[in-house]
Amino acid sequence: MAENEKGYAVFTKEMKATHTILVPNMLPMHFKLIGKVMEREGYRMELLETSGPRIAETGLKYVHNDTCYPAILVIGQFIDALQSGKYDVNKVALILFQTGGGCRASNYIHLLRKALEKAGLAQVPVISLSLAGLEKHPGFQLTLPLLMKMMYAVLYGDLLMTLVNQCKPYERRRGSAQALADRWTERLAQEMTSRGASYRRVKANYREILEEFAALPAERTERVKVGVVGEIFVKYSPLGNNHLEQFLVDEGAEVVVPGLLDFCLYCVYNNLLDYRLYGMQRHVQFLYKIACKFLLDKERDMIAAIEAQGRFTPPTLFTRTVELVQGTISMGVKMGEGWLLTAEMLELADKGVNNIVCTQPFGCLPNHICGKGMMKPVKEKNPQINIVAIDYDAGATRVNQENRLKLMLANARRGMEETERIPAAEPVKIREAV
Repeated sequence: MAENEKGYAVFTKEMKATHTILVPNMLPMHFKLIGKVMEREGYRMELLETSGPRIAETGLKYVHNDTCYPAILVIGQFIDALQSGKYDVNKVALILFQTGGGCRASNYIHLLRKALEKAGLAQVPVISLSLAGLEKHPGFQLTLPLLMKMMYAVLYGDLLMTLVNQCKPYERRRGSAQALADRWTERLAQEMTSRGASYRRVKANYREILEEFAALPAERTERVKVGVVGEIFVKYSPLGNNHLEQFLVDEGAEVVVPGLLDFCLYCVYNNLLDYRLYGMQRHVQFLYKIACKFLLDKERDMIAAIEAQGRFTPPTLFTRTVELVQGTISMGVKMGEGWLLTAEMLELADKGVNNIVCTQPFGCLPNHICGKGMMKPVKEKNPQINIVAIDYDAGATRVNQENRLKLMLANARRGMEETERIPAAEPVKIREAV
């Protein structure tokens, strides 16, 4: 087993040909595409799609129960996979996506290695995928062409997620929107593997994807729109939020979720803020400016494609999101999701999405400050807004979470009845907590 100076197993160049890299599941469509991009570079990637209570139970065996809930789930999913017998534990590696910020997420990798050692799996290398260069592995390197292809995967994933959410509540054939997204995910993954990725091809695919989604048979009925914000893992991961999006759709709502590209822009933009607020990062400012312009241009192109098609609502441009948050919370608040969490609530209200679920791991300090703590000033700016904060934790019951969501939806429907005179909704059925 190759080790670094700290005694941790490292991913060597030889392992690139022999090891399978397991990927935790946060955004299925995004991560499947990113995995295919990595495969074209010679890596063997496998997205873990396991779920169920055993994931959290496994995590709690090897991680303290006061640890951040996403860490419990990610570590539990990894160790559950390694202990399943499906993999040769001497020919497998794990990968974690890290931003390098002050949130506990940056400590997951140390918690994971400690858990692996406790489980007798210390020989399994853990790769840190981070632009901040938190760690070095001889067999894993991020090149500029690879990063650009990964960004195309993020753009595709955001577009597909947006279209699925806008089609799913209105589809005449249940499951048709997700089935179309799955077909496109496979097609795009194959395209990235066989032909690589050019941006001209990306924009052509935008148009074709939009036309196919627009052609899906749909009913144009009025639906309650519900935005979802919060800590990045529980906001996006069905494992982390107990399949929140599907629950809201089943309850008759249209779900609006800000894309992953906004979080990428937030991370880059924060480095520009470091210089503006604190005089830091002076020597690399030009690189962050180039990266920010690059990402904004790509976001504008996707928004333009959606607007040109005409049927769907495009995401908000990041510069508009930054404008909206001015005067509400300091831009220096950037631990975890930081000011972006508050900004996304204001962004949703600006788009007329007045019902918002703020998802947060129990005890997540950045979320409690920037999410729950900012609900009052957000409501003062937008009196019509209806926000509910939902805590997710290994000890939280799904029934209680869903009951609170049902009450929020009941208030939302009542508001629609008063303003738009739509037929009264059926009474909400509250389940007893077990």
